Parts: sequence; C-alpha cells; structure tokens
Amino acid sequence: MTAETDYRSHYTFAMDFGTSDFKFGPITCGETPRIVNNRGYFPDKNSVVYKAFESTDEIIVGEDVPLYLQSADDLSSRLVYPMRNGMIDRADDTAWRVVSALTNFGLNSFKPEPNNGFQGYYVVASLSSVSPRYMYERLLELFGQNNANGNVKAITVIPQPFAVAIGHGVTTCVVIESGHGNSQVCPISKYPIRAAQVVLNRGGGDANAITSEILKDAGYGDLANEEAFVRKVKENIGLVPADLDAAVDEAKRSPRKFRAKYKVPGTRVEIDLEKDSWSRFLIGEYVFNPNHEIFESYFGRGMPRPRDVKMGDTIFRGMLDFGDAIVASVERCPVELQPMLYREVLLSGGNFSWIVPERLEDTAVDAPTKIKLLLRQKGIKNVSVKMTKSPQFSVWHGCIIYGFAVPDNYGWDWQRLEGWMKLSG
Repeated sequence: MTAETDYRSHYTFAMDFGTSDFKFGPITCGETPRIVNNRGYFPDKNSVVYKAFESTDEIIVGEDVPLYLQSADDLSSRLVYPMRNGMIDRADDTAWRVVSALTNFGLNSFKPEPNNGFQGYYVVASLSSVSPRYMYERLLELFGQNNANGNVKAITVIPQPFAVAIGHGVTTCVVIESGHGNSQVCPISKYPIRAAQVVLNRGGGDANAITSEILKDAGYGDLANEEAFVRKVKENIGLVPADLDAAVDEAKRSPRKFRAKYKVPGTRVEIDLEKDSWSRFLIGEYVFNPNHEIFESYFGRGMPRPRDVKMGDTIFRGMLDFGDAIVASVERCPVELQPMLYREVLLSGGNFSWIVPERLEDTAVDAPTKIKLLLRQKGIKNVSVKMTKSPQFSVWHGCIIYGFAVPDNYGWDWQRLEGWMKLSG
C-alpha cells in the first residue's frame, strides 16, 4: 500500500446528493453515513429573532431546519429542495446556494484530529446520471470557492447508478436508482451506457402524493399537506401488491387483517384507515405502475398525473411502468449484451424499501419480486433482480469504494467527466 493509498483509506469522503436526502461522511463512518434532508431554509432576515442573533445563518440546513419552520405559506417560499428532479437549472442561484451550504455543512460535521497529517479530504460527490455538464462545472466550482480552510484535497463526481454498481461489485448490469423525485434506469457495461438510459419522472414523492389523497379521503385532510408526516405514513402503511386487483379484493373481504394504522411517536396524532385500508396497496402500485384504471379517479379529482418532462436533452417519462422502462433501456443496447444485462438488475434507493408484513406474504411483495412480475408480463423470464445491501446508502458506499480505487495521478478529464480535480496540497 502506497502512502497516498494509505492516506485515502482514512480520508476519502462521499457525498450523495439525492433528490430528498443528502448522505455524507468519510470512510471512517463504516456502513452508515450521516443523513439529512437535501433542503435549505431561508429565515426571515427582517424578524426580530434574526436581527437579535447575528450569528444566525443565512441558510439553515441539516437537523436544525425543523426548528425554523412556521406556517405552510412560509414553507412554500422559504423551504427549498434544490434537487427535486435530480437536476438544477443553470441559473437557479437559490438552489445552488443550498447545495453550497450543504457541502460546507457536510465537511464541517467531521473534523479530523489536529496534527495527524490531515491535508484535506478526497471527496467523491454523486449526481443523477442525467446531470448535464454544467452541473459538474458548478459543483466543482462551489468546492473550489468553499475550500479556504483546506478541507478538500481533491474532488471528483460520479453518476449515482455507476456508484451503485461499483458498490455491489458488478460492472455489467442494469441499475435502477429510485429516489424521491425520479427513477434512473441505467445499463452498465464497464461504464454507464448513457445513450440507453431511461429516466422516469416518478419516485417517492409520487407515492407521497397518492398517500396524501388517501388521507384526505379517510378524513385526515388537516394532516395531508404536511409532507414529512405524509412520508412517514407512506413508509409505515404502504404496501406493494403482487396483483393490485386481487389485493384490493382480498383487503375489502378481510379489512381487519389488512388494517392500516399509524401513530406518530411522542404525539397524540394517529391515523386509522379502517374499512378503507385496502387503499394502502395503491401507494406501492403507483410507484411501479400508475396506469391502472383505479388511479383515473384521483387524476380526475385534481391529483397531478405524472407527466413527461423535457429537461435539457433528457425526457423524463411520467407514466411508463418499471417493466417497460427496463425493457426500453436494455433494448437500446447491442443484442448480444442484452441477456447479460438481464442477469443482474440492481435496485437502489429509498423508494424501493418496501416491507412485507407477516401474514400478508400471499398478497404483498417486495420490490425485486414486483420488478420480476412486471418483466414477466413483457415476456422477460430469465432475469435476476436483487436489492442492494443497503438501498438507501448504496450510492454512498459506491462513492467511498470509487474514491479509494481511482489512482491519485488520474487528473480530471472534462471529456470523460472523471478523475481527480486537485484543490489543495
């Protein structure tokens, strides 16, 4: 082991900019990085509190954000999620200021002991696989501007699906990275096949949207607009059906068996869907396939239909189900490569973390099983679908491995968008 490799074994630092969560930390974190919401709050500068406490930050990020939250109207103008769709517009200075604050927050959360030879971290930042070049440029620029204290020795950027593949130890596969704002289907053969990527304008946020509608129908309209609460309800009661029609019929016949209840710890807030507990299956189905006719009633009442959106040169597909998305992606690759891609389909991201409660195994399924069922409907039977070991953190793990493996003398290449950009030392 060279001295440089030994240094990186202590001071590699990964940052995963997810659409909802920001995961970060050095290699010494082990299996679990630190995680905060990928958001920033802009406090009212004219308030008495702000004027009285000059040390108050201009942008609040991290765990302290909830302490500043006020009315719903206030949130809409002051609470900024910079990467709702995995991308930031070039001119969106407000979003870039939040990203800048988050990078500083992440680095300053871990302070190495003084006089131990620390010369700055080797930082690996991950972005969506469809991020345009200007996002790389702006992110690298931010690190350069914020490095006055020498916390960063070198920085590189890696596409999220590629980080997943590296973390899982495979270089020929299809990675589906599904977060809050979008889902990326990316074939990989030694490197991401960018021309074959399919991106869905659908993720955990859409599951939140259908959950909110279900809560309104059940009489909890006062809680249905609180995003953090709705997300918790989704995570605790949402189920993925093997077959939606069969699951709904069974749940209506046996409402007690499928009863959906959730109580917020430390509060008196509790929801109980009672006879409408069959609707918990709509939450998971909507993520994987929003085309079932049952969702038309929600669209008719005003819930936005997932729509196709063009961002830069990329079209984010709204209503495409995961089975069709995988097939479309793989079939853009050479025919002789396609069977090898189906042999290893990897699922990553918090949007795939669905549980199957005891006694409901005959009706509810996990994410890999649902993907297999969807692919079987398309005639694809010889397929292996696996969940990454830690779906929420698999990108972060891959970033750590990548940062430890890329040679120190491999400088940043603007054509390939890879390598180390040295900032200090």
